[in-house]
Amino acid sequence: METYRAAVIGLGWMGLLYDLAKRVPDRFEIGDVDRPTPSLDLHRRFHHHDHPGEEGNPTSYSEALSARPETELIAAADRDPRRLKAFTERYGIQKVYASAEEMLRTERPDIVAVCTNTATRADLTCLAVECGARAIVTEKPMAHTLAEADRMVEACRDAGVPLSCGCISTTHPSFARAKEIVDADGIGEMLSIEASGPGAQHQNWAYFLDRLPSWVVGVSDEPRRESGSDEFTGQGLAWSENGPVTHFRKGAPGVRLSGSKGEMTFEFGTGWRLRQEVEIADGAAVVDVPWPKPQFNVPYGAVYTLDDVLKCLAGELDEPKNSGRRVAIALEVEVSLKLSATAGGQRVDLPLKDLDLGLNYDWFR
Repeated sequence: METYRAAVIGLGWMGLLYDLAKRVPDRFEIGDVDRPTPSLDLHRRFHHHDHPGEEGNPTSYSEALSARPETELIAAADRDPRRLKAFTERYGIQKVYASAEEMLRTERPDIVAVCTNTATRADLTCLAVECGARAIVTEKPMAHTLAEADRMVEACRDAGVPLSCGCISTTHPSFARAKEIVDADGIGEMLSIEASGPGAQHQNWAYFLDRLPSWVVGVSDEPRRESGSDEFTGQGLAWSENGPVTHFRKGAPGVRLSGSKGEMTFEFGTGWRLRQEVEIADGAAVVDVPWPKPQFNVPYGAVYTLDDVLKCLAGELDEPKNSGRRVAIALEVEVSLKLSATAGGQRVDLPLKDLDLGLNYDWFR
């Protein structure tokens, strides 16, 4: 079994802290070196199953990378010396750096987890590729602008590096099962996809889209909020030529896939539901059928994101389920919906020409 040397950039909540403490809401500035850090349970232990999909822990990238037999956690980088000290005490690893660039150029890890704030994510992803990384996982959001997202996707694509951008529900193995059902004609011809919003941070719908959207229309977007976010809050649709229309409707489930012979719905609280057409005495009817394992469960975390890139390295997946390519598509759709809503619901054609367009996120992103 090949072993991959792994390193983490950013020892915040997804990088380290989620497995060691309850999250605190204390505000800080993104550029702060000394950030709020709660009391940590540095000796907490987990009981892992052999196959991801049966349970949700660990959440953080440090814990996931330390737990897999295929990965050797060798180093970490963070500007906060207290978090570097906590990492060393937790894992007994002395190779810690205040500079992510120094760590990448010195250690040259095979797998890199980029868990920093969004502003530095594109630069660090491309630098990791330059330093020989063979797989990269990042936290969400992927990037602020379309140009940053494209740069990340292109750098990884040209180097043959799988890129997964965020621990979202799509990374769970139940989503792979849903895609298998769709591809096996389990709900017939796909007619439409529905979601409560485009959510480029958490876009379940993009995993099931096999054709690029050609245009979008959007309405009822809200102005930038106190939290700093101007993510799209309205409703709309994205049209793909010779493909299903994707609807973004308030009140919709996490994702609904409607086909000519049935439908599947996903809700965060209850998981997947499958309705299929079956033959009955008088013809055919659409009925609930048992969902084939694995069913979705929470919590979901870095264990699944890591599993995807390892499967890519083993040749078992073409790309991660929450690949950078798919997230970049969702980002462009979300930005386009905002443009359409601002213009009173006018159609906006894709691809967008202005790649400096993008989104702002909540203050802690």
